[in-house]
Amino acid sequence: MSRHLVFLGPPASGKGTQGRRLAEEKGLAYLSTGALLRSALRDDTELGKKARPFLERGEFVPDEIMVPMVLEWTAAQSDGWLLDGFPRTVPQAEALDADLDHEPQAIILHVPDDELRRRVSSRLECVDCHRVARDGEVETCPKCQGVLAPRADDGSANFENRLEAYRRLVIPTVTYYCDRWRARIVNGTGSPDTVYARVLG
Repeated sequence: MSRHLVFLGPPASGKGTQGRRLAEEKGLAYLSTGALLRSALRDDTELGKKARPFLERGEFVPDEIMVPMVLEWTAAQSDGWLLDGFPRTVPQAEALDADLDHEPQAIILHVPDDELRRRVSSRLECVDCHRVARDGEVETCPKCQGVLAPRADDGSANFENRLEAYRRLVIPTVTYYCDRWRARIVNGTGSPDTVYARVLG
C-alpha cells in the first residue's frame, strides 16, 4: 500500500473513521481538512473567517484557500501521509500531483444515499479530537473524554447541499484517479471493522 493516500467519499461515508484508523496503524501523518476547518470555525481563526460563509451554506471551501493550506502541510511530512477529504476537485488533484515527487493513491468509499442520510441524522462528533461516535456512545468520547455533539454542518438542508456538491465536484475527481489507475473503490456499508477489512484489501 502506498504511503501517500487520499480518502474520498460522500459526507457521512466514514472517511474520518477509516482514515484515522489506517493512518494510526500504518504510521502515516493524518489530515482531515473538514476537522481542520471546523476547528478554525469554532476558534474564529483567520482560516475560519475565510471559510465561514462557505461552510454555513454547505458549500466546499474554494481551491485558493484549501490548496496552499494542504500543500504546506504535506511538505512538512517526511514519512508518508493520509489526506481525508482532499482533493475534492480536479484542480486540487492536479495541484497535489504537480507539487509532489510521487503519485498519491486514492481510496474511495461508496455508500448509498439512504444510508448516508440515516448516518448523518444521528451522528455525533467529539469537539476536541473529532472522533465520530458510534451507536450507543452518547455522553463522552471514549478516546479523549471530550464532549460529543452534533456537527454544525449536519443539518438536513446543509447535508443535501454537501451531497450535491460531492456529486458535482468530487465525482470528477474520482474519475481523475480512476483514469490514471490510482484508485480503489471500497464498499463503505457495514460495521467499521468490516469496512476496514475491505480498505486493507
